[in-house]
Amino acid sequence: MAEPVIFKNRVSLAVYAVQALLPALVAVLALYLSTLLFHVPFDRNYVAFSAVVVLLCAILVRPAQVTSNEPFAVWADRVVSVFARWFVLFVILMFIGYASKSSSLFSRRVVLAWAVVTPLLLVLTIYVVNRVSTRVLADPANARRVVFAGLNDVSRALADRLQRNKGLGMVVSGFFDDRSAERTGASDTVRLLGRLPDLAPYVKQQHIDVIFIALPIRHVQRVMALVDDLRDTTASIYYAPDIYVFDLIQARTTEIGGIPVIAMCETPFSEFRGISKRIFDLCCSVALLPVLLPLMSIIALLVRLSSPGPIIFRQRRYGLDGRQITVYKFRTMTVTEDGASITQVTRNDARVTSVGRVLRRLSLDELPQLFNVLQGRMSLVGPRPHAVAHNEEYRRLIKGYMVRHKVLPGITGLAQINGCRGETAELAQMQARVNFDLDYLRRWSPLLDLKIIMTTIWQILRNPRGVY
Repeated sequence: MAEPVIFKNRVSLAVYAVQALLPALVAVLALYLSTLLFHVPFDRNYVAFSAVVVLLCAILVRPAQVTSNEPFAVWADRVVSVFARWFVLFVILMFIGYASKSSSLFSRRVVLAWAVVTPLLLVLTIYVVNRVSTRVLADPANARRVVFAGLNDVSRALADRLQRNKGLGMVVSGFFDDRSAERTGASDTVRLLGRLPDLAPYVKQQHIDVIFIALPIRHVQRVMALVDDLRDTTASIYYAPDIYVFDLIQARTTEIGGIPVIAMCETPFSEFRGISKRIFDLCCSVALLPVLLPLMSIIALLVRLSSPGPIIFRQRRYGLDGRQITVYKFRTMTVTEDGASITQVTRNDARVTSVGRVLRRLSLDELPQLFNVLQGRMSLVGPRPHAVAHNEEYRRLIKGYMVRHKVLPGITGLAQINGCRGETAELAQMQARVNFDLDYLRRWSPLLDLKIIMTTIWQILRNPRGVY
């Protein structure tokens, strides 16, 4: 769910209106400029086209309300989202044109130029508008005054976010808590204004606009009592429960059938994030396969000549949502184990062929998994899939082990670039690998995927360790 948007005055209303209308305005303007560029009249066909674009923009290309001082990774995530949403919009337009047999009414050069230029203009204008809106909404005259019921890690974190991100248009007045300043750690920068019973009178006297109740979820009765006391005010009230006592994966709020819920363990690839990652996987795989096919042909010949057995080793592993998939690899051993018990490869393992040892050291045996990526069974980056036998063993020993299957398994991953590769002779080694996998789920971004890919290539070329 988006951050609360309640307008303090007409200025803040105008700012949010501009942000909401921005995608449609930019798209129509870009279309008009594209017709001018190619000397095509902006006739009624293009007017009708613009109307459809405005409607689709309102549904798909939502404004990215990001303040200018947020980290670059956040901006990168928004940029990917804009391009992914625009791609979906364009595909829908092409389908409408094909189904209605109206595509011949429009210049292909105009439509292509418009499709390429518009997302670039969107990113640029969103950045500029957010820079301006940050300054406007940071003005005390336009900002809403905020107090917190409860002084704890959650309220501190939220207050810090509000103070750093002026574009949210909120100014923190202070906190209320029944504990003393010494116990809560209050200071000059973290003002303790009184006890919880003092909250309602203070809100009425000081004309507070927003109240965040940040009491632990075990204090439901106190929360209900506070809400009841505050009914005699006009302040907006939000509940910020302390759910971070749990080990959360992609925690966020959302709605299901109009009922608000809190996601405590969810995949990072829902909605357009998943689309953007899939597009990235497909584009990279399609680009890499023609380049790598000659090398893969040579490897296939060497595997065939080095020892008897199939060129491609197929093994059952767990994929997305714990469903079994078949993973492809160049065979590097004299055996092809895929049963209830599988012996891991050890140093100087006699089962590894001479060609296989080189392939494993350079991770070239993993190249056939690009076909797994094309099939949609794997991703370029994600937790490495383990054999079914190993999964059944470790899921009983390691808490949260199966959570790593909330995303597609990857050819490489965060665990692998941090040295968690090869044999897991001790439970602690697999625990470390799982910890990195879960950390990947928590902080995924397109930039993290790119970093993992580049680091993997560098480590392979440099001197990979722990692989035999």
